[in-house]
Amino acid sequence: MSLKLLSLMLCVFGITTGEFVIAGILPDVAGDLDVSIPAAGLLVTAYAIGMILGGPVMTALTARHPRKPLIVALLAVVVVGNLASALAPVYSVLFVARVVTALVTATFFANAIVIAASTAPEGKQASTVSKLVFGMNLSMMLGAPIGTFIGNHFGWRATFGTITVVCLAGLLLVLPLVPAVESATSGGSAVAELRVFRDRSVQLAILITAVANMGLLMVFTYFAPLLTDVTGFAEGAVAVLLLVYGVGAAVGNFAGGWLSDRALMPSQVGLLGLLTAGLVVMWAVSGSTVASAVMVFVIGALGFSVIPGMQTRVLTTASSAPTLAIAVNASAYQIAAALAGWLGGRIIDGPGLRPVYLAAAAVTVLGILLSCYAWYRDRATAGTGMEGKTTETSPA
Repeated sequence: MSLKLLSLMLCVFGITTGEFVIAGILPDVAGDLDVSIPAAGLLVTAYAIGMILGGPVMTALTARHPRKPLIVALLAVVVVGNLASALAPVYSVLFVARVVTALVTATFFANAIVIAASTAPEGKQASTVSKLVFGMNLSMMLGAPIGTFIGNHFGWRATFGTITVVCLAGLLLVLPLVPAVESATSGGSAVAELRVFRDRSVQLAILITAVANMGLLMVFTYFAPLLTDVTGFAEGAVAVLLLVYGVGAAVGNFAGGWLSDRALMPSQVGLLGLLTAGLVVMWAVSGSTVASAVMVFVIGALGFSVIPGMQTRVLTTASSAPTLAIAVNASAYQIAAALAGWLGGRIIDGPGLRPVYLAAAAVTVLGILLSCYAWYRDRATAGTGMEGKTTETSPA
């Protein structure tokens, strides 16, 4: 792997760790800043909203800027945002710091992917981008557990301080190693691609991504209190369990991609059904540490097994604007994260922590219903197309 790609992957790893790690240090943040766990959970919502709004707005505003100076400036904002998080004296400052960091995150990812693909050897663009995106996977498998371990032993501020150092190291490596790349396409082309939003199939694909992922994200947002307060794990075990979850996610990602290549919609419906069942089982065995530890792996695998298919679904329905489709799918996922943090907090304030599992299962069922509807529309459209073809080729 080239040093250029390694430097970008380190940046992706650091930034994404800053997004995911809050799930493991949520109780520490709440206790230190004297706020409730649901209030601390809104930090996840704030970050997601920042990415949702910042992605399209920041990308549009910076579309004509040279990519390398742009990502350097965006990384500088990320470094300052994480440093401000580490030093935040009160909850409101931490909240603002998270939002500011999130506003530039999606734009950095988009430009980093373009730089990696455009400077890759001929025929190696896809594999190059996959290596860059692997930085996100590493943040879940290693970054979040290590960040949680640091938070549990040295305080949550040390976690954000470490993330600041990682992102700064990435910035210092990007300066000499990443080549200059042309700016994005003109605003006219981007506006033309917006027509893809008129397609009902694209709209449905985006809705499925948001709804079907919301249940899993609800559980992940409140993972730490669910595992410690409900199941009875020691605080220090959360980091290990997040690693188990990350390994399961990696396994599920590859397995789901293999299944989706063979039967896209049937596998999506089936895997979502298994995820629903897994969430119910997690609720049922939440009093057992051994069974819950096993289910952490299972939930991670099932939750991420549906993501390759959903990405493929969006790209297929939005074939006229595949680049925009990737950004749309990411925004839908962040919308799900924002709603998951809010809805999970309302449930905790009401029935309590344990029912979060059942609420997550219920939301996932909605994703199944939407997926079944999309599958039905595909089959109906295919049938109409075949009938039309038969009519056109039949002799008069």
